[in-house]
Amino acid sequence: MSDRVKRLVTYKNSGTFPNGWLAFELSVLRRLKFSSIALPFSGESDLGTHLKRWRVRVAANDPLLWAFIKATALVENHSEQLSADEVDTIVSDAYVPRDKLDNPSLLKWFNETDTWWFDNVRFNSERLRSPYKRALALTVGMMVGDYVLSFGPETRNLRQPLSLSNVFKQLKETLPYPYDNALRNKSTNQEPHSFIAERNHTDLLFLRLPAPVIQSEATPPGRFTWREEWLRGGDDFWVSLEQLQSGKLGAAVQSKKQYLRCVEDLLRTAAHIRLWAIAHTENGFISSDELSEVVGQVRKVEAVYTKDFSDLLGVRSSLITAGN
Repeated sequence: MSDRVKRLVTYKNSGTFPNGWLAFELSVLRRLKFSSIALPFSGESDLGTHLKRWRVRVAANDPLLWAFIKATALVENHSEQLSADEVDTIVSDAYVPRDKLDNPSLLKWFNETDTWWFDNVRFNSERLRSPYKRALALTVGMMVGDYVLSFGPETRNLRQPLSLSNVFKQLKETLPYPYDNALRNKSTNQEPHSFIAERNHTDLLFLRLPAPVIQSEATPPGRFTWREEWLRGGDDFWVSLEQLQSGKLGAAVQSKKQYLRCVEDLLRTAAHIRLWAIAHTENGFISSDELSEVVGQVRKVEAVYTKDFSDLLGVRSSLITAGN
């Protein structure tokens, strides 16, 4: 994978936050009056699943397939669950090699035995007829992969002596129980500009800004790069995905000015949405004051909320609200 492609990976995997971030975001959203929300960069689905229980209609989108699949399983899905028989189908003969690997790129991430397990589970999941159950199966598969990759050379001896099939069954039980809020929640896999332009009947835009990535940086692959390559069946798609995002928020940038210009461009696309909430993590590149100034060029800023996580993570989170 080239350095140029790695930079795209770094941005895309900024969707996971500690529980403190979620609590902070929910505490701010409780102050706003809205019945529907658009999430152009949904990332992990925790926020969407919580808002469903507030009787909010959720439109979750992400240009990455892994986030789209999670939102399909946990946000769009109202009632379907994996049965014991279906779980057995998914993990059936998962360690038995077939003629060849469908996705040899998995060998970059896992040993050969685990690679066969993930390759077969991906293949077996496609045998499920319901798209929601396929999404649930792949969501649990991602959880298993994150579990495996959480162990490094110094901690590998702590990994449970269980087959990954048993780990799959255990993690499946930790999925949130499906909740039907009697609203048409939706998950999509679109370029964020296109997604926002189509949300004509959404009360609130929640824009969790992707972390800025400078084009000159040569950063390692992101934490969840493996998820995308597992789901897409290889690693030869990154260049085309980068080209799709080029010049827009989420792509690598050359400067702070270019990043802020991308933010402004996306916000102007969202001018038809009544309320905005823009979430930003200050990492020394852009301050909340600079971001507020850009938001204010498009719409009046109503409030800026901040939460200091510096004791644990060395960063501060801010959430800017704006309305017509």
